[in-house]
Amino acid sequence: MPSRTKPPFRADQVGSLLRTAPIAKARADRAAGRIGIAELKEVEDHEIEKLIRNQESIGLQGVTDGEFRRSWWHFDFFGMLNGVELREAGSGIQFQGVQTKAQAPNITGELGFPADHPMLEHFRFLRAHARALPKMTIPSPNVLHFRAASIDHKIYPDRESLFAGLAETWRQAVRAFYDAGCRYLQFDDTAWAYLCSADEVERARQRGTDVDGLPQAFAGLINRVLESKPRDMTITTHVCRGNFRSTWITSGGYEPVAEALLGACNYDGYFLEYDSDRAGGFEPLRFLPTGAKQVVLGLVTTKTGALESAERVKRRIREAEKFVALEQLCLSPQCGFASTEEGNVLAADEQWAKLEFVVRIAREVWGD
Repeated sequence: MPSRTKPPFRADQVGSLLRTAPIAKARADRAAGRIGIAELKEVEDHEIEKLIRNQESIGLQGVTDGEFRRSWWHFDFFGMLNGVELREAGSGIQFQGVQTKAQAPNITGELGFPADHPMLEHFRFLRAHARALPKMTIPSPNVLHFRAASIDHKIYPDRESLFAGLAETWRQAVRAFYDAGCRYLQFDDTAWAYLCSADEVERARQRGTDVDGLPQAFAGLINRVLESKPRDMTITTHVCRGNFRSTWITSGGYEPVAEALLGACNYDGYFLEYDSDRAGGFEPLRFLPTGAKQVVLGLVTTKTGALESAERVKRRIREAEKFVALEQLCLSPQCGFASTEEGNVLAADEQWAKLEFVVRIAREVWGD
């Protein structure tokens, strides 16, 4: 089978990587006031350069900055938008027996993507130091809708007006990253996974979220963003079921959202978590149209350090082939290794072994 020269690649990754000890120390020192912003950036720059080389050395065709400059995979980005304030919350996001820091985004004004959004510079640094294709990860607009602790209803009185604001903001973001040289952009998204869980849908309803027709509304929102995507830019999504300190939030197969997500959304590729029974079977993949779209099977877990059986992973790929042609499949870890700066509970050498494993299995299955 011919090698894929455009993303997503046969062996790919979601994005975040375990923070190194120098990064963790520098961020703690900065929080305590022991060093300034310039000193923190110097450490980040050095560690990200090493991280890029490590990714390239194991054969990854797409590399990230590991989200080393972030605390959260999503809230940092949201808090840097016009019209959003990141505030202290009554409690953190609840996982199994643990919770995140108690913060949440609040929509307080008219949304917009500022020309000086700091993550543009984050990407420029990655691009300047990568030989492989630099991949940028940002949260989906769906997540801001789902996670906003409050919304100024004088500005956005209903879902339609809010989604219009979100669509325009993310269109601005896509154009800004493209102008910065980004050709591989990923929207990370937990909202689809919440809609796969009857329990989480009910919790959202109790919080006051209008969940009726939400999968179709999300698909429409994403397509409004993607309608102006440049032709030489790839935009994928990662559907996440929760990833904090090796715990999770949602369970349930993709069936409730598959037709809207895979069939109606105009993404170029989908990173789908399939590392446990909580994700259900591959049957929902039947909604993927035949053609150029790719499904990246997240068959290698980032939640534990134990390495998977190569034969089992290959068998799972063959099972997925019953619903999607092999040329429309790729392989990756199920999620990032550090969706927040705390990271999952595994060692750095176990992380790299998993990434090397993905590259090796992809070469054996697809010949890449």
